[in-house]
Amino acid sequence: MIVTDSLLDFFLKTRKHTEKICKPLEIEDYVVQPVVDVSPPKWHLGHTTWFFEEFILKPYAKDYNVFHDDFSFVFNSYYETVGKRVIRANRGNLSRPSVKKVYEYRDYVTRGIKNLFQIDQSPELYDLLEIGIHHEKQHQELLLTDIKYILGNNPLLPEYSDDFEDHPIEKHEREWIPMDEGVYEIGYNLKAFCYDNELGRHKVYLEPYQIANKLVTNQEYIEFLKDGGYQRFDLWHAEGWDWVKANNINSPLYWHKVGDEWYHYTAKGLQEVSTNAPITHISYYEAFAYAQWKGLRLPTEFEWEAAQQFFPWGKRWEWTESAYLPYPNYRKVEGALGEYNGKFMANQKVLRGGSVATPEKHTRPTYRNFFHPQLRWQFTGLRLAQ
Repeated sequence: MIVTDSLLDFFLKTRKHTEKICKPLEIEDYVVQPVVDVSPPKWHLGHTTWFFEEFILKPYAKDYNVFHDDFSFVFNSYYETVGKRVIRANRGNLSRPSVKKVYEYRDYVTRGIKNLFQIDQSPELYDLLEIGIHHEKQHQELLLTDIKYILGNNPLLPEYSDDFEDHPIEKHEREWIPMDEGVYEIGYNLKAFCYDNELGRHKVYLEPYQIANKLVTNQEYIEFLKDGGYQRFDLWHAEGWDWVKANNINSPLYWHKVGDEWYHYTAKGLQEVSTNAPITHISYYEAFAYAQWKGLRLPTEFEWEAAQQFFPWGKRWEWTESAYLPYPNYRKVEGALGEYNGKFMANQKVLRGGSVATPEKHTRPTYRNFFHPQLRWQFTGLRLAQ
C-alpha cells in the first residue's frame, strides 16, 4: 500500500482544522480546566501533536530530535506503555509551556511527518498515520465540547462563535419504524478505517421492536421537567437517583431558569431554549429516566445499528441501553495502541451516531462511543424505542 498525496492532504487539513477550532479563543482560555473531565485547549493541541511524535517520528524518522524532552511527560494522556505523565486533574496547572511554544511544537511535528512520508511510504506507516489523523479528529470533538464547558462555566457566559451551530432542528415528523424479529449482523466489515472496538463482526438475534425516527426534543423534555421528573425517584436507577440528590441536578447541563422561561448556554452565548431542537447535554441516567416517564425505553446499540439506515443521525450522540463490552473475537493490538479502547470496557455505556461536534469523515454506522453514565458535557441526546 502506498501513501498517497490524498492521505497527506487529509493529515494537513486535519491539523489545520484543530487550530481553526481554537481561533475564536482568547489566550487566557487555553489553560482553563474547570473539572477533571475537561482538558484545556492547549493540552489538546499538544497531546494530538505528541501522538504523531511518539508513535511515528521517534521510532521511524532517522536521527529525529524530539522538540522538547519534557513534552512526552506533559502531553501523554493514559498510555502506561509510554511512561510517566501529568495527572489528568493537573492539566490546568500547565501555565508552561506557553501557547506560543505549543503552536511551535505543532508546526515542528507537522513538518516532520510531511518530510518522513515523502521518503517512507510503507503500509505500517500508512496505518499509523491514519489512526493518528482519526485520533486528532476525536480530540477535535473533545476540544469543542471542552471549550463549551470552559466558557459555559465562565460567569459572563461569553460567546464562542457564530459559525458553530450547536442546536440544529430536525424538521421531519416523528414516526415509529417497525423492525422485524430476526438475526442481524453487527460490526464493521469494510476495508476503510475503523477502530478495533468495531471489529469482530457477529450475528445477534433481535426481538421485534420499534424505534423513533426522530430524537427527543427540548420541548418534550420540558414536559418531563414540568411533571416533576427530577423529583420522582421511581423513574431513576438507584445510582442515578443518588447522583441527582448528591449533585442537586434538576435540569440538563447549561440550562438556567430565567423568570418562567428556560434558557441555555450555547456557542452564541445564553439563549432561550429552542423548543424544536433535540435535547442535549444529558446523562445516561437522565435519558433512562425520561424513557421510563414515557413508558418506553432506550434502544440497545444492536437495535440502533440494525435500524440506522431508516432515520437521520449524527446531530447528537445517542445513549443506548448497552454496556460497553468487547465483540466476539475482539483482539487488542500489540503495544501502546492496544490501550486505545479495550482497557475502558468496564462501567461505561455505549453511545451511537455522532454529534454536531464530530468532524467530517470520522463517524459511521458501526462507530461506538462510550462514556460513564453520569457524564453529559458531550452533545448527548436520546432516541426512544419500544
